[in-house]
Amino acid sequence: MMPIRHLDIAVIGDEELVNVLRLAGISKYYMIKGDHEIRENVRKALAELLADPDAGIVIILEDYAEYVKDLVAQVKKGKGITPVIVEVPSKFGTKYPDVREYYRALIRESIGFEVEI
Repeated sequence: MMPIRHLDIAVIGDEELVNVLRLAGISKYYMIKGDHEIRENVRKALAELLADPDAGIVIILEDYAEYVKDLVAQVKKGKGITPVIVEVPSKFGTKYPDVREYYRALIRESIGFEVEI
């Protein structure tokens, strides 16, 4: 039997998302401020989390996921199961026409079967 490992949930987002999730108990976070070096800061934050063996889930704003498409694609192609990268909509809305289907497909891809609630 495999031992159970406790993995962390991390967030990469703007000040509002990070503060809300910190209130929910998330302790690993990267708050991206300003508009000057967003791309570099998001790439650096995700690279650090991908190198962290304790990061199990990475929550990232959809807007920021655009800057790291190549890194996300590498994670999805990899043989490992962690970290799972979850894109969440910003306060301005989502880019996915059917959000329920997006999350359903993400769960199916991550765990191998569909979950109905």
